[in-house]
Amino acid sequence: MAEHVVRRADDVRRAGSQQQRQRRDRGIDALLKGRAEGSTDVTRRGDLHDLVALAKERFGRLDVLVSNAGIGPVSALGELRVDDWDRMVDVNVKGVLHGIAAALPVFRAKGGGHFVTVASTAATKAAVRVICEGLRQEAGESLRVTLVTPGMVRTGFGQDASEDVRAWFAAMADLGIGPEAIADAIAYAISRPQRVGVGEIVVRPAAQA
Repeated sequence: MAEHVVRRADDVRRAGSQQQRQRRDRGIDALLKGRAEGSTDVTRRGDLHDLVALAKERFGRLDVLVSNAGIGPVSALGELRVDDWDRMVDVNVKGVLHGIAAALPVFRAKGGGHFVTVASTAATKAAVRVICEGLRQEAGESLRVTLVTPGMVRTGFGQDASEDVRAWFAAMADLGIGPEAIADAIAYAISRPQRVGVGEIVVRPAAQA
């Protein structure tokens, strides 16, 4: 998804002569070739700080933080799958907060930045929406905050849900859109001029109710 976002964002804002576009293509290829890849556990604050430090070391700056980690062990409340509730809060909510804690000082120091958060499921989605809106109101115009809320997407999301919910996901699978649609939405948000803030983008299949 990361590579798709970078290339799509450049397509969205592309302009200028053919020579300028070719130079930009070469720059993007070099950026992607030098990209840093690794494993980050968003439930561990230190991992997010290490990720931000790695970005600054490798590229000299941090402009955008995309929080895309999410799990969906969804079930009826009456099933009392309390351990799953803890896991969802740790990943889907606290993971976002850990990202904010790691990147916000860097963005403040450089005078700007962009948080893009993909909100995943029901109750935790509501919590993340409130967090993002609070951050937007506090941050001022130098910091942009975007929430992307997907509908049905063809990924492995929800595989650890309860049996009834997994059956629903399976029945809806053919309706789902590809993850590149989410990447396109992220690319659109980050490619807007600095004076333009995209608060929320809802991306779902046209046929989804």
